[in-house]
Amino acid sequence: MITINISEQTLEYKDKSYLISSALNGVGEVEGSYCTPIGKFKIYAKIGQDLPDNSVLVSRQATGEIYNKALSIQHPDRDWILTRILWLEGSEERNQNTKDRYIYIHGSPDETIMGKPGSKGCIRMRNKDVVELFENVQIGEDVVIMKS
Repeated sequence: MITINISEQTLEYKDKSYLISSALNGVGEVEGSYCTPIGKFKIYAKIGQDLPDNSVLVSRQATGEIYNKALSIQHPDRDWILTRILWLEGSEERNQNTKDRYIYIHGSPDETIMGKPGSKGCIRMRNKDVVELFENVQIGEDVVIMKS
């Protein structure tokens, strides 16, 4: 099981702990709130197998771009989803809209600050960390996101 602690900004899996970045707007399940949902989830899909690190994903598809500073300057308003996606599906009534909200655990640019909220609802991780997690989890695996 993956356990995400919002107050600590950590993701725990087996004997590993990773720093993450959850939603800047806090926690919540409302569509369009840009909040991170809490409760019980399952991994619905794994996307990005064998993509190079820093591969850009848009609408769950690799664009063929590799993230770099020049691309960041060219697209300053893009919410960068890189390298791998673990797409979450809610297991409780309150978070059943999670899959339709496109809430993921995904890679981020190296300069993204981890350990403090900053995302638009997803769980951001360092690319090397999300690759390691991706390789060790299965579709259907349990995920818990809690406030503390």
